[in-house]
Amino acid sequence: MPSVLNSTDNGSRAAAAAAVTVLPSRSRDRRDQAPQRDPGRPAVLTSAGLAVVLVGVLLPMVDFFIVNVALPTIDRDLHASPPLLELVVSAYASAYALLLVVGGRLGDTFGRKRLFLIGMTAFTLASLACGLAPTAIALVIARAAQGASAAMMVPQVLSTIQATTTGERRARALGRYGATGGIAAVAGQLLGGLLVSANIGGSGWRPIFLVNVPVGIVGLVLARRQVPDTRSDNAARVDYHGTAALGVTVLALLIPLTEGRSLGWPGWTIGLLAAAPLAAVVFAFIEIRQERSGRIPLVPPSLLRHRSMRSGLLMALPFFAGFGAFMFCYALLVQQGLHDSALAAGVALAPMAVVFLAASLSTPRLLRRFGAKVLAAGAILQGAGLIILGATVVATWPHVSLAWLVPGMVVAGAGQGLIMSPLFGLVLSEVPPASAGAGSGVLTTTQQVALALGVATLGSLFIALAGDGVGMRDGFLIVLAIQTVIAVGLAIGARWLPGWRRPRPAA
Repeated sequence: MPSVLNSTDNGSRAAAAAAVTVLPSRSRDRRDQAPQRDPGRPAVLTSAGLAVVLVGVLLPMVDFFIVNVALPTIDRDLHASPPLLELVVSAYASAYALLLVVGGRLGDTFGRKRLFLIGMTAFTLASLACGLAPTAIALVIARAAQGASAAMMVPQVLSTIQATTTGERRARALGRYGATGGIAAVAGQLLGGLLVSANIGGSGWRPIFLVNVPVGIVGLVLARRQVPDTRSDNAARVDYHGTAALGVTVLALLIPLTEGRSLGWPGWTIGLLAAAPLAAVVFAFIEIRQERSGRIPLVPPSLLRHRSMRSGLLMALPFFAGFGAFMFCYALLVQQGLHDSALAAGVALAPMAVVFLAASLSTPRLLRRFGAKVLAAGAILQGAGLIILGATVVATWPHVSLAWLVPGMVVAGAGQGLIMSPLFGLVLSEVPPASAGAGSGVLTTTQQVALALGVATLGSLFIALAGDGVGMRDGFLIVLAIQTVIAVGLAIGARWLPGWRRPRPAA
């Protein structure tokens, strides 16, 4: 749900200032092509073209959720250590986060349709590699490749919508984009549980990745025919140095946090942790130098001059870290602690996803009336849901029925839905229109890095407590308690966001 439902808010801003040039089609069969226009005139995205590009969003979104319910089965089949299971999740999110802005800028420069096709091809091949992975390490590498290819494909969708639609057509297209996120959240959990439980031909977890292959092939064929090509006349250069420095910083944190404990904290893990702040300093220096030279860095330091960005990023980092950790720990608790099936785990999450979507769709109207107080109310509601969930686990353990967990998860899901959309809109509300694309890229990158680090930190804590005698129940309760503290912090921190005293229109 996190990285997914709110990309509409940030991505549409990212594409807002792009100037469009239509690229001529090379196909001779014009009957099968999206409508063509004279050079220099905007292309029109047909309903069929919109459906095709939304498939390019649905696949990566589903893949983010689908793997959680399959983790215990992957563990049994590949004999993966708990740290490797964490990397199966976080490698995808990390690669996606690090290359997201790069993918958007490459599409602006070389053509969005071209990057969309390249990304979908790579995603399809990476999914095949995941499904055929012989070892846990091979699966982690293939998952990172999936995340990188998704970063090439997904940014082109919103840019294409923005460049080829106007007015009511654009509003409808963006609404369908948001709905796709809600469908992905539900479909990912349910489809993952169904495919794992079906154990098709004794293949276990592998169909959750292999199912992407035929869908990707059909999507490629249709995209060549139905999606118009656009690019920006003023594309920003890719900040390769900044991207590399950020990658080193994230990996220097991620690898030792996931692998250190199981390996007994050898010297190289301590060295990496010590190197992380130095890499962060180098990254900051590169970004400052890039901006002073007149180029657009990956993370423009000038954005942090805006109060909404400073406060919002400080709130987004722990919030998304907590969410990523919750999804990881929940899957292990249900299947390894409660000994329920992957399908049951997926079904139990579906009400949470549905309520999350409904709450997200209600936020524009609520924001117009209550401003940033909506976010504070959502944080209080999420905290209440987590408390209900924890109380249910304490009262019924070890004979916990998943049906008993639904009330707490529904309340928490409603709160999360009221947090995420306002968070994105309010964080960007003070950013000038000329910097909206850079601001949304920074926010989305922060979101994805936080998801990965949440699994690496709170996920590692949960595994350590579950294996060191504290017990899986108490480990899960501690993770819930930390999330509740984060929710309280969000409710308090919302007072420093724009629109607390005077409601502002939704972004």
